[in-house]
Amino acid sequence: MKIKTTLADIILEILTLAALIGPLVYLLVTWSSIPAKIPMHYNFAGEIDRWGGKGEIIILVVIPWLLYFPITLIERFPQIWNTGVEVTEKNRVQVYRTLKYMVKTLKFSIALIFAYLILITASGMSLPGWFLPAVVIIEFGNIAFWLVRLFRLRK
Repeated sequence: MKIKTTLADIILEILTLAALIGPLVYLLVTWSSIPAKIPMHYNFAGEIDRWGGKGEIIILVVIPWLLYFPITLIERFPQIWNTGVEVTEKNRVQVYRTLKYMVKTLKFSIALIFAYLILITASGMSLPGWFLPAVVIIEFGNIAFWLVRLFRLRK
């Protein structure tokens, strides 16, 4: 089944790509000013607990792209999704549309999280204490929001 592309789909895809490409451009422009040693791991409090060479930051650029491509591929085949609700002819479009929004917003939030990590890491700073709780709230809150909307479609 093909889900019609909406303006919201296009906007979310553009924002996601901007969040993926922006940090890469930033790194290319500022590469010479990035310190030779940068933080490469943080503990739960956001404190740096491992340092590495600046070349290691490439890992933070590659990971979101490795997530982006398979998620985008899966997004194109709603019939393989586990919807959590019975899909009928009456609710099929609404169920798949809701799940597509969930996938797109998750993809966007993941790209933003990695963009932030790249910027903080390149600057050599510690993560703020609110970062991990914010990530958990954003990701699980996003999923909960769309699942509530999805389960309302059962009725």
